[in-house]
Amino acid sequence: MSSRLRTALGLGALAEVLVFIAVAAWIGVGWTILATLATSALGWVLLARQGTKTLAELRLRAQEHRAPGTVLGDAGLIAAGGLLMVLPGFIGDLLGLLCLLPGTRRLPRALIARAVLNRLPDRARGPVHVRSTRTAEFTTDGPHRTTSTRGPAVIEGSVVEGSVVGEPSPER
Repeated sequence: MSSRLRTALGLGALAEVLVFIAVAAWIGVGWTILATLATSALGWVLLARQGTKTLAELRLRAQEHRAPGTVLGDAGLIAAGGLLMVLPGFIGDLLGLLCLLPGTRRLPRALIARAVLNRLPDRARGPVHVRSTRTAEFTTDGPHRTTSTRGPAVIEGSVVEGSVVGEPSPER
């Protein structure tokens, strides 16, 4: 485990303890423990409800042979949010709610996407534009069938780097 991650986890645990002590001083120890148990129970309920919906959507997409899209990412966020809600602590409960509720799930998804994109090298970041030329004549026999009139279906092309979407390439 990297030292940054260990430091972040340690500071997160310290913040959870400090918030727990502050809430206990404000409303009392008994009510704080009850609130912690209540948020854990809420976490289980939300995890079961949102997890079932997301798994049903993933199953439907698999049966229809469609790509999972953001539903797969939602499943991961729901699992992380459920774990954060079930573990004791009020900061984790707040972060877990952001991951579990459908309306607020966009925020953690955007933060994670930004973090992943910042770690990618410049060449791996999109968009990638591809120019292609057909080397064989094609005829169509229907909406999804193509047959070659001569030779194998080979498409040669080259990757065009450095252009922006909507901007014509310099060779056109």
